[in-house]
Amino acid sequence: MWFRNLQLFRLPENWSPDPAEWEARLARRPLQPCGGLERSSQGWLPPQGEGAYVYGLGGQLLVALGTEQRLLPSTVVRQAAQERVEAIEAESGQRLGRKRVREIREAVEDELLPRAFVRRTMTHAWIDPVHGWLAVDAASAARAETLVKLLGECLPDLPVRLLRTELSPGSAMTAWLAEGEGPAGFSIDRDCELRLAGEERATVRYVRHALDGEEVRGHIAAGKQATRLALTWAERISFVLNDRLELKRLAFLDLLKEEAGQAEDAEAAFGIEFALMSGELARLLADLVAALGGEQTA
Repeated sequence: MWFRNLQLFRLPENWSPDPAEWEARLARRPLQPCGGLERSSQGWLPPQGEGAYVYGLGGQLLVALGTEQRLLPSTVVRQAAQERVEAIEAESGQRLGRKRVREIREAVEDELLPRAFVRRTMTHAWIDPVHGWLAVDAASAARAETLVKLLGECLPDLPVRLLRTELSPGSAMTAWLAEGEGPAGFSIDRDCELRLAGEERATVRYVRHALDGEEVRGHIAAGKQATRLALTWAERISFVLNDRLELKRLAFLDLLKEEAGQAEDAEAAFGIEFALMSGELARLLADLVAALGGEQTA
């Protein structure tokens, strides 16, 4: 249940969604298997794998978007189409035109698509109405925006917006590195990326490397800005923050997982993990927004 990434969106604080209405609306658009000629399909799945489409605990909500995608590499289509083109040209003794070649390629793709393997993935989103968060466990912003868009189609009154802070993450991370100290509640770990603005975009990456030396400060003095920085919050959660205000490589430290390990069965473990995760993340995000100068109000 532990999220690995956070793509962040804002909701009004102390907002009161109706979980029963959410359940009814999401249930109208479940994930359907890919049709014969469909490359992909999307719809909602029960976050626990079965049961309700909206999981709720302690005022916190969890939903899951399912995606089915047919795996048909373009190289396979091109190779099969080329073999067919060569066979037709050998039989007719004439070279086929571009339009005919394109028609053959499309026909080959239609023939192969129903036989392609199907991969199913699930993307979770945590909704915290009390503190006003919608966070998607996705490595890319595009994947998170797809979930939020579909959620908005099912729930037209969803009051979601992007998170914007007074300080840009890049300038804040650069300042923390220059000072050699993280903001209150955070410690700097040993991974970062520094990049020079402009056409060259010269980049320096540090992996498992001390970041409190003169070498890092020298890069900053030369004009490089931090684009990624590994941090640990309250000795409980480590992550990498980037200049797009995305949290990557979330790792909930052993103390939290030991607490979750006391569950008697899988259902209880799911609930404990979700309760611990949502509670800790709400506190982390509050501290992170404060470290970035607070939220923009205009």
